[in-house]
Amino acid sequence: MSTYNEISYTSGDGLRLYARDYPAASGPARLPVICIHGLTRNSADFDELAPAIARLGRRVIALDVRGRGHSAYDPDPANYNPVVYAGDVVKLMHDLGIARAAFVGTSMGGLITMTLAMRHLDLVAGAVLNDVGPVLSSRGLARIAGYAGRCNLLSTWDDAAGYLKDINACAFPDNSDADWGKWARRAFAANDSGALALRYDPSIALSLQTGKLKPTSLAARMAFRRLAHRRPTLLVRGALSDLVEPDQVAWMKRAAPTMAYAEVPNVGHAPMLTEPAALDAIRGFLAQLP
Repeated sequence: MSTYNEISYTSGDGLRLYARDYPAASGPARLPVICIHGLTRNSADFDELAPAIARLGRRVIALDVRGRGHSAYDPDPANYNPVVYAGDVVKLMHDLGIARAAFVGTSMGGLITMTLAMRHLDLVAGAVLNDVGPVLSSRGLARIAGYAGRCNLLSTWDDAAGYLKDINACAFPDNSDADWGKWARRAFAANDSGALALRYDPSIALSLQTGKLKPTSLAARMAFRRLAHRRPTLLVRGALSDLVEPDQVAWMKRAAPTMAYAEVPNVGHAPMLTEPAALDAIRGFLAQLP
């Protein structure tokens, strides 16, 4: 069972935010790892990966980005953007006295990591980008926009598991009923009336639903190059991904020839990072960092 301490901290603009702190196994001091989840997810996504990394002798911080999980919802939806999110990460690191860390960013978490590298490269020792990059497939963005922020309240945990299966079976064809049930417990929580609601503010999806989030931008490409040229970077891709397809991978490899790459078989967007191919690649990548 995962063992972690809960952290509550305040953002620069006064929101109460949350993170899980997994202590490192005994041994020589190593740089910590900060894990950042995807658009509609939360810190529970890393409840298996984080202990695995902690056993390598690294402290792991898995955070709930504002508007998700135990973190407060922002009254201004315009603040749901990578620049603000990156500022929250800077505040957390400052509050914890962390001067430098390795990052694991899933989907949106990778975009936040790239934004952080653009603005505060000194804080980033290296980065794992999980099924994300500065150039994305319109097909994947459209699929995510089709469900993000649109789920009604549900009555049972079986309903919650079924909802997640309906929208994600294309990416996880090998998932068992138990896997979908575990995912449901991470993604949903019961409200005061006992109904099950997704653990995020529906407003987080507005940038996707309104078309403001583009498949690429000059700023994203510059941020990626700054990260991948100046810091060790690993791209993990699901072989079935519709967000980072072969064309996007080829672009990233041309733009950053030294970037490490690992592909997870028979998984789409985005790998859980506990798959053998992903976990082996992450262990090998972290072994090269202080």
